[in-house]
Amino acid sequence: MHQWPFAARAYAGGALAAACAIVAASAMSLSAVWVGLLTTATLYLGYQACLSHVRVERVKARQMSELTTTLDGIAAAHREINALYEIAQTIASGLTVADTMALVSSKLSSLVPFSACALFLYSDRTEQLHCRFATGIDAELIQQQVLKNGQGLVGWVARNRRSLVNARPQTDLEVMGSNAPTVLESALVCPLIVAGELIGTLAVYHTASGFYQDDHSRLLDRICGQAAAVIHNAIIFEQTQQDSLTDPLTGLPNTRSLYQHLTRELARAARMGSAVALIVMDLDEFKEINDTYGHRAGDRALREVGRALRSAIRPYDMCVRYAGDEFIVVLSGCGREEADAKRRELQTIVARLALDVESGQIGMAISAGIAVFPEDGDTYELLLAVADREMYVDKHARKTETLAS
Repeated sequence: MHQWPFAARAYAGGALAAACAIVAASAMSLSAVWVGLLTTATLYLGYQACLSHVRVERVKARQMSELTTTLDGIAAAHREINALYEIAQTIASGLTVADTMALVSSKLSSLVPFSACALFLYSDRTEQLHCRFATGIDAELIQQQVLKNGQGLVGWVARNRRSLVNARPQTDLEVMGSNAPTVLESALVCPLIVAGELIGTLAVYHTASGFYQDDHSRLLDRICGQAAAVIHNAIIFEQTQQDSLTDPLTGLPNTRSLYQHLTRELARAARMGSAVALIVMDLDEFKEINDTYGHRAGDRALREVGRALRSAIRPYDMCVRYAGDEFIVVLSGCGREEADAKRRELQTIVARLALDVESGQIGMAISAGIAVFPEDGDTYELLLAVADREMYVDKHARKTETLAS
């Protein structure tokens, strides 16, 4: 509406100028041709002035629209980042790495679009980055990736602590010697740093080539600044949980872990109608080892026995340091005959061990007893009581045999 008065004034001005020109031409006896030319030129100038104003107004309107869109986008991004920050404060403890990343990735998808998202955690001990979480397209393929510091996209970002934009995802597979194909075409990888220490990298992938822009990189860098602290807390939480379930001396699961595992196994065996066997073992003459050679020798004895027992059972079975010099092995799907054979095998393996002490080497031995679910009991407590009783019977028989010889 504000353009019309200006146009009207422009045309009115042109018309007035034309009228004056006609009068002046008549008074001065100018030719009609000159009058016409003067009139046309005056009107044309007014018309051009009107068009110029309209163009300027349109440019201003377009610029205001673009600015409004940009500001809206920035405001939306900041709202999302603030929301992520608030989530970070809420879930600072009590979640595993997988649970934390599930939440972070769901929030991230509205900020930086991706076809797949992955978390790689760095180990100072091995100087490797292991994929601990992946979601989206080819997630199973990404989860298999283990990269050395400096290798591939993930390793490069870890070593240089700089983001990598629109890199080729296939590179990490090739570094690992894998020929597995992937539909992912572009990757954006950012470092995760807490208190100056690298804890890993966060990577997003897309099926479109060259998808990620510098704005995506800047936004993901800011998000990683918040997410890194949350992920670090989740790592600490998991480690704390692991420590609470692990015997610090032998590295074997502890009593609490045994209870959780055995509760699950007995429930599963009851549903499936299968058996579960327990072998309770006690290290013979352990007090004499401590009294004669010191507690450090006793600790070494426990570690060596624990390592030998763990190496002699199946990966899905459990070996626990129960208390003091006692160990318990849980054998899933194992009946009495098989459990008794395993008991004798474990005793033979320990008998082959030799503990280095100041005076040379000493031998070791274990007494053992078994109990089988469900025939010896249907609860944790009953099975332990039966196996423990059998272990003491075996210990007495071994002592009697030793004295007789």
